[in-house]
Amino acid sequence: MNLDHDAIRKAYSNAVTIDDSRGAFDKDGNEITLVQSAIDAARTTLNNEASAIHYKSQRIGDPFPTEGDTVYPSIGDQLDLLYKDIVAGTVTTSGGFATRIKATKDKYPKP
Repeated sequence: MNLDHDAIRKAYSNAVTIDDSRGAFDKDGNEITLVQSAIDAARTTLNNEASAIHYKSQRIGDPFPTEGDTVYPSIGDQLDLLYKDIVAGTVTTSGGFATRIKATKDKYPKP
């Protein structure tokens, strides 16, 4: 039997030892009764967390993203684009600001 160790640890924070042939155990060696639906829910949560990290790393072009990193134009460039659209009367979805932001969103869609 192959147990999903990460999902078990997510579902059962008291799991200290996980053995594929014997099951999961707490710090005192007591067997933990594993419920498959809880493990499946934990796996879904882990997958969603991984997707969010992957999405963010795609958006910033960095496998280890930090807060504030982005592939969007800098705030200064965004304000410049917005100003130029205001002056040109093109504050619409076809203006320079909107098309630059949309290009990033299209390239890196949310999961």
